[in-house]
Parts: sequence; structure tokens; C-alpha cells
Amino acid sequence: MNQYTHVILKAKEEYEILQGFPWVYDNEILSVKWYADDGSGVKTTGLNEAKVSDGDVVEVYTGKGNFLGTGVFNRKSKIIIRFIGKEHADVIMADPAEYWRKTIFRAVSVRGINFSAEDSCRLVYGEADFVPGLVVEKYVAENGKTYLVVQFLALACEKFREEIVSALTSSVKCDGIYERSDAAVREKEGLELKTGWIYKSGPDAVTIVENGIKIVVDIAHGQKTGYFLDQKFNRAAIKKYCHGKKVLDTFTHSGAFGLNAVAGGAKEVVSVDISPDAVELVRRNIELNGADGKMKTLCMDVFDLLKKYEADGETFDVIVLDPPAFTKSAKLIQKAYGGYKEINLRAMRLLNEGGILVTCSCSAYFDETTFYSMLTHAAMDSHKKIQVIEKRGAGPDHPLLLGYPKSEYLKCAICRVL
Repeated sequence: MNQYTHVILKAKEEYEILQGFPWVYDNEILSVKWYADDGSGVKTTGLNEAKVSDGDVVEVYTGKGNFLGTGVFNRKSKIIIRFIGKEHADVIMADPAEYWRKTIFRAVSVRGINFSAEDSCRLVYGEADFVPGLVVEKYVAENGKTYLVVQFLALACEKFREEIVSALTSSVKCDGIYERSDAAVREKEGLELKTGWIYKSGPDAVTIVENGIKIVVDIAHGQKTGYFLDQKFNRAAIKKYCHGKKVLDTFTHSGAFGLNAVAGGAKEVVSVDISPDAVELVRRNIELNGADGKMKTLCMDVFDLLKKYEADGETFDVIVLDPPAFTKSAKLIQKAYGGYKEINLRAMRLLNEGGILVTCSCSAYFDETTFYSMLTHAAMDSHKKIQVIEKRGAGPDHPLLLGYPKSEYLKCAICRVL
């Protein structure tokens, strides 16, 4: 046995891990082998008795003694171990700076297949890029400067903060790195919230160009990392359906779907969000793109607006539904199902014959089967027939890790409503 703590799993608990699942939960652990501080040698105990501290690098084994991988231990989290590699701990920890340099470089290199140096994109997508809890966005401003926005959302990446930042600066030529580790999930990991520049400095907001459209990204105060890069190709995909059409863009956030509709030749676009700050951002983006004559904003609850439009007999040719995640827990799937179904049902009723519904869900817990079941029942209740023209998801900068369903969180269906 090497000097690193060995965590032994209960029988058959390794099955999902062998498929690629990157976490271990505390109820999956049979025993722990650890070195006693008094020099008395290796102890084998239950999890509660084991002298292993949060942030320790540990090795995970099956009950039969087969090595599964190396991870970071954290009792404060329901996810007690997040894997950081399939190598043994002594290999990773012999030179952690070099290990993370190679890991980050590999993630950045993959983006180079589908994105140029001038494109904004996600550079690191947490577990799907084998860096648990880490999100890195690259925003290329219209003036050519490049800024990274990072989120350290788990102890597994927080432990290697210095090595990861160093790896980012060696892999990407950037003019600054801004940290947005202010998500509540950090507190569940026993970590304090952090924001601010951690490498050089820059403005609070930058203007990027996506699909030929200028978008203001508030990296310091906007939602999550400031912008939702995952929908880039879905936004571009709606252009061909919008020429000469009347479009409703709901849960708009930045107005990006609506601006793509304008770029596609829409005759009229209404972009709606309940947040006054979001609506103000949309207005800035409308002005930036000279879309004042075709695009307007509404600050209103989308559920209420859809009801009002239905009561008033208002109709549209294209409707975009891109709501926030209605559930961030498996326990709330049924409640979320009702919310998704309501907005989709009402949108179907508001569409003219043969109209286009672009409908999305970004909840990892609301999987593809549940999403399309919801659409089916919304169509039944609205007495509509639905043709799914395109089934889409996140862009290639959000790779899917087989064995880790949460990485396939975004569903986007482009439908014809009859």
C-alpha cells in the first residue's frame, strides 16, 4: 500500500464509475485504509472512524481490490470524493503543476477543433473535461482582448487553484482572469464565496461578437459567468425560420435569440424577461446592433404574459422558450414538469398554423426522455400536432462525458406546430 489513503467501495458500487461516472457518495463506501499518525501502521476502519481530512487526495478501490482512480475527499459535500484522474495518487502528486498543465492544455486544445482564437467559448467544462467543479469561459472582446471567467465550484479544484490558474495562463493568451466563484454550490462544499480579478485586470463588462451579433457580457455581475455560451449554435439555427416572421423571445436574458431572429430577417421581435436588469441589457444590445426598428422589450413574468396573449388572441409565427432550470434537484422533477408543460402548452396555442416552437430545458435532472414526454403531453392538451425538425443540445465546447448524464443537461427542440 502506498502512503495515500485507500477508500474501499461496497460490492457493485463501482459499476457506474467504470462507465465513467466521476463521483463517489458516502453511502457507497465500505471501509477506509489509512495510516495512523502514531506510526502504528495501516488502520482499516469505517468511514466515520477514518482519519482522513477534507481536501486529502485519496485512492478509490473496489471491494476486490481493483484500483478505480484518484480523487479529492470532502466530508462536507454529499459527493464525498470527486475523481481527478485514473492515475495513482503518487503519480499525480509527484508534480501536480505539470499534471494540471497537461489536463488544462488538453481541454483547451479540444476547443481548437471547432473554435478559432477569435471565438468566445467554454474552455473547461468541469467533470466532462476531467477537472471536477471547474468552469472556464473565454470571452474575446470586439477590441481583440481576451478575458477568462472562472468558477471553482468544488473543493477538488479549489485545492489545486494555483496550479490551475498557472495552467490557464500558460495555455491561453489572455488579458485577465476574473473569478465568479459566487454560486451557492460552493457553500455546500464548505467553501466561501469569492469574486474578483485573480490575474491582471479588466472591465466589468465586455462586448463580444457571436454569430455576427454584438453582445454585452457583464462578467462581474451577470448571471453565472455573464453569458450562456452553450446556446450559440442553437441561436444561429433559428435564423432560417424567422425571415418575415413575428417572433416572441421569452426568458431572453441578453436578447441573443431575438437578435439572431432579427439577423434572420424577422419583421418583428418581442423579447421578454422578468428581470429589469436583463431588460436593460437587452436594450443595450438592441442599440448596439441597430435593431431598434424591429425588436422591442417587455419586463414581465413569462407565465403571466403567455396567459395574457392567449386571452387577447395574440399570435406569433415563431416562439422561443429558453427558461432557467425549473429544477436543480431530482426531488422537484414533477413540479418542474408542470412548469415546463404550462409554458409549452400555451406557446403552442399562440402559434399560427405551421408555426415554429424553439423550446429548451437546461436542467440536468430533467432528462431528454422526460423533456420529450412533456412536449408530447403539452401537444395533446393543446390539441396540436408536433413535428420535431431538429433535436439539438449544447455546443461542442460542452462535451458529453459518457457515464455522466449531468453533462448532457441542455435540450433544445425546434418544432413545427400544426
